[in-house]
Amino acid sequence: MGEFDLITRYFQRPAKRSPLGVGDDCALLAPAPGMQLAVSCDMLVEGRHFLSTVDPARLGHKALAVNLSDLAACGAKPLAFTLALALPGADEPWLEAFSRGLFALADEHGCELVGGDTTRGPLNICITVFGEVPAGAALLRSGARVDDDIWVSGTLGDARLALEAFRGTLTLPADVFAQARMRMEQPTPRVALGQALRGTASAAVDVSDGLVGDLGHILASSKVGATLDADAATGLIAAAASCGLGTEMLRTCALSGGDDYELVFTAPPAARAAVEQAGRESATRVTRIGRIDAEAGLRIVDAGGAPISQRFGSFDHFI
Repeated sequence: MGEFDLITRYFQRPAKRSPLGVGDDCALLAPAPGMQLAVSCDMLVEGRHFLSTVDPARLGHKALAVNLSDLAACGAKPLAFTLALALPGADEPWLEAFSRGLFALADEHGCELVGGDTTRGPLNICITVFGEVPAGAALLRSGARVDDDIWVSGTLGDARLALEAFRGTLTLPADVFAQARMRMEQPTPRVALGQALRGTASAAVDVSDGLVGDLGHILASSKVGATLDADAATGLIAAAASCGLGTEMLRTCALSGGDDYELVFTAPPAARAAVEQAGRESATRVTRIGRIDAEAGLRIVDAGGAPISQRFGSFDHFI
């Protein structure tokens, strides 16, 4: 099977919303009047971002989910995406499953594949996603203000639990491992929550490299500091109650674990009811885990307010 047969069979679909999709040198996008384009690009490399044993349908889902998560953090509505795919060979069962997982999530969010490229090489998936957001309404990293609450969506740390189990550094019961592995391989982008938070949240970022590291982007861009309740964050590990792990490992998973693809965001205390309503509207759990401070830096404390000496990092592709 040649390159263009591969594209036609597994990735070419009629464009329904975009003026022009797959098949020409460029796609054409037409945002609604008064909207701005939100654009994000992410690359997934085998052995770096995913294991060779991953189910290709889950990989197709995740490849798009990590990009939709960026749109969610901006408060944008998905429009379309492009796919650049390097493959060791034209493995038809793999392509069928990968494209099925990819398009299932794309259809869920009304996001069309409008172009891209394929080549032979080590497995590498690069997606660029396009969304729209009302002019001036995008959620940014730079809007956090002193005394704002810090919130996070969903659960934290389960993907890191699965990674540690794969590494052999801990052992999980079979059902707990399956649950954690699902969170690692098939994350849920919080697109509806991001849109519901427009006009309420003051800043936002998605948790891709770890809560501490990604919250740090908000602090740096907003020129503020923060106090973070480690126990509140650790309590968001879905599998924590049944995995019998020590506090230090659980804190590492919740605060330093990547691949959660939840949203961490800030909002004024007066907006607590509005944040909770946004969570209900989007069927997404939201939890308050800290506050923004005037003093620079991040202070991590336990539930009683005592400082925690344990050090927490975040994922870095070159470390």
